Amino acid sequence: MEQNESHIISRILAGRTEEFAYFLDTYGQVVFSLLVRMVETEEDAEELTQDVFMKAFTHLGSFYGKSSFSTWIYRIAYNTGMSFLRKRPVEEAAFDDRFWASVSDTQVDEALDDTSGDRVEQLGQALKRLSPDERVLIALYYEEERPLREVAKIMGLTESNAKVRLHRIRKKLYLLMQEEE
Repeated sequence: MEQNESHIISRILAGRTEEFAYFLDTYGQVVFSLLVRMVETEEDAEELTQDVFMKAFTHLGSFYGKSSFSTWIYRIAYNTGMSFLRKRPVEEAAFDDRFWASVSDTQVDEALDDTSGDRVEQLGQALKRLSPDERVLIALYYEEERPLREVAKIMGLTESNAKVRLHRIRKKLYLLMQEEE
């Protein structure tokens, strides 16, 4: 965690609660973006973003600096989003294990690296069919460019489990893109 943020947290805990605005300004948009990817509507994401920051403010005293503040707030956002999603049914694409073995990493890499208009459209459609958990993993790792170790911590996974899941999601995206053709 940045030294500046630890000082801000100390001052907030000492009663200068107005300084929490720093965290809202710094992390508000990225938390909102993560939640939009999870819940798919801006209205729900706005409400959940408010919940995340209320939880962070309320539990700021339990933040011990074992991770960066951004990892901590992302973890709260992830858990808040997943709790929200558990309350509603989600339809997701499922594949038999034999499909994973039939797809080579080279095929996946070539399809996902192709930036032609058709491929980008297919990828966008495939991403919509992933589970919220899978979309978060993709968003944090590829879009937010978070290290895999941090992504794993945010999602409550081991680093090796996150790596395996990321590998399977890439294959799943490839298969979903193939269905779009």
